[in-house]
Amino acid sequence: MSEFTEILQAIEGGDPLAADRLLPLVYDELRRLAAVHLANEQPGQTLQPTALVHEAYLRLVGGTNPDQWNSRGHFFGAAAIAIRRILVDNARRKQSLKRGGGMTRQQMDEEVGLALTEPREDLLALNEALDKLALSHSQAAELVQLHYFAGLTLDEAADYLGIGSRTGRRLWSYARAWLRREMQDSSGEIF
Repeated sequence: MSEFTEILQAIEGGDPLAADRLLPLVYDELRRLAAVHLANEQPGQTLQPTALVHEAYLRLVGGTNPDQWNSRGHFFGAAAIAIRRILVDNARRKQSLKRGGGMTRQQMDEEVGLALTEPREDLLALNEALDKLALSHSQAAELVQLHYFAGLTLDEAADYLGIGSRTGRRLWSYARAWLRREMQDSSGEIF
């Protein structure tokens, strides 16, 4: 039995110190995922990868009744959902009127004096489209969450979902096409 599995069982058994032993095992991987997701955010992002990891971890193991996971894939699936929710909450907060509404910060090129814009994903549009996809094809939506938000490879995500690698790749292609079509009105390119 792996150390990860032992710690998960200890958490399930109510060991209050087990959650403290879990963070060092998953921290580097969660921080890498957070950095990748934040790199895809709009310019002017103030949320740092470390803060995102800590917030996600607190949502996963904090509180009076932490979730129970039966495998590493299950844990990272839950982490993907937590990261997605934090990023969506942050995007909603930034779009509120109190914080400037629909205005976006743009970097200025000092020599030319023109605003430089990079196509970035629209996280709120992705979240909305992913919710719609979950209504019609929940397995495809879960695969996107595991691959895109949790950073699992397609093979790992397919294994977690109990489907074959080829089926996972076909499902990924379907989900990407579906999300692109759904988000066509959005300004950012997702995949």
